[in-house]
Amino acid sequence: MQFTYLNHKLLTKLFTTGLIYLFSTVSCLAQDKAYAVDVVKKLASPAFKGRGYAENGAKIASSFIAAEYKRAGLIPLNKDSYFQPYKLSANIFPGVVSVQLDGVTLTTAADYLINASSPSVNGTFKVIPVSRSQINTEQALPSLLNGAGDSFLLLDNRPDSKETAEEAKIIADHIAQLKNDKSLSFKGLMIYTEDKLTWTSLTYQSVRPVVTINKKDFDPKTVKSIKIRVDAKLIPDYETRNVAGMIKGTVNTDSLLVITAHYDHLGMMGKKVYFPGANDNASGTAMLLSMVKYYASHPPKYTMVFIAFSGEEIGMLGSKAFVENPLIELKKIKFLTNFDMAGTGEEGIRVVNGTIFKDQFDRLVQLNDQYKLVPKVDIRGESCNSDHCRFYEQGVPSFFIYTQGGIRAYHDIYDRSETLPFTEFEDYFQLMVKFFDGL
Repeated sequence: MQFTYLNHKLLTKLFTTGLIYLFSTVSCLAQDKAYAVDVVKKLASPAFKGRGYAENGAKIASSFIAAEYKRAGLIPLNKDSYFQPYKLSANIFPGVVSVQLDGVTLTTAADYLINASSPSVNGTFKVIPVSRSQINTEQALPSLLNGAGDSFLLLDNRPDSKETAEEAKIIADHIAQLKNDKSLSFKGLMIYTEDKLTWTSLTYQSVRPVVTINKKDFDPKTVKSIKIRVDAKLIPDYETRNVAGMIKGTVNTDSLLVITAHYDHLGMMGKKVYFPGANDNASGTAMLLSMVKYYASHPPKYTMVFIAFSGEEIGMLGSKAFVENPLIELKKIKFLTNFDMAGTGEEGIRVVNGTIFKDQFDRLVQLNDQYKLVPKVDIRGESCNSDHCRFYEQGVPSFFIYTQGGIRAYHDIYDRSETLPFTEFEDYFQLMVKFFDGL
């Protein structure tokens, strides 16, 4: 009777302790998601100016990240500073951006985009409609441009089903010439497409303005004139900065685990329109900062380094600046993981360099199978498509991981925090903690 009673007490205690642990773990993960949602909401808000180089958006974002590092107690990597300054060239649109066709004002970034390399332009110009069939031969451009002078060409770029592969290649080459060839004489180019409008950022200015249009019920054959103003500015030596800090390991302080994400996005198109970049890559930055917060209160075995890069969208220039002037010894990096687009996950995650570092990939899959976290872990080969690449080129073992599924907003004005689902964020976070802790 006494034995049974004691066992009952012991079982009750174990059960209670287990419940407390379970609820505390769930609470911790819920708080991590709430924190991540708040980070994305801030970074993707108008106050951060699209985290580009107009109105110091990237600098505002870097200051926010540095403040989070300090709050968590990270050790600055650059002597007494979290910042690693470097310079890049950027073409920005800090003033007026406006397009009218035959007196009808188009909605910036919804109906049209200004090409990221466009120079300034201001005035009203004649429009010459052009079809793809008019530029499908090698001899087409001289006759087309004869007398074009101070006019805009408006190319209907919807492919014809009868178009051959050879013609499509010639047309693509001619479009590139129309955009960039200094020897061609005309004012500007408009391209009508039914493809999704997707922007970027660039380090240079091209010879003429280019406008891409995708507007419902638009008939390019009827347009007679364009009134356009674009205030562009090329800044050849803009100073931006990476944000880097570390947490000392409890056992092995010589080997380093590195977690990275880029915080920059595309910035602004004019004074009113900005590109929020919630998934790309406020979400990856939120994952990095969630790891900062977690490991600040759960000291890691290995020293962990956290680097938030600027300049990724404009050519992975922040990571390039880091590996050229490293604040740590690259050869001491045991493993690097780069987070980009971490805000969905309905279709699981994909691991770039998974085929290269197969042991680590297999371990990630094993952990996911064991704990039933994200829907699946897909493998991908090497690809120089984010900041991990600059380290991988230097021989650093590295993954680039991104979530799959969910919203399709990308490099547009619709990549907003309020529509980002965070479907698998908690499970993804838990999977990566288990992965890091076992390295």
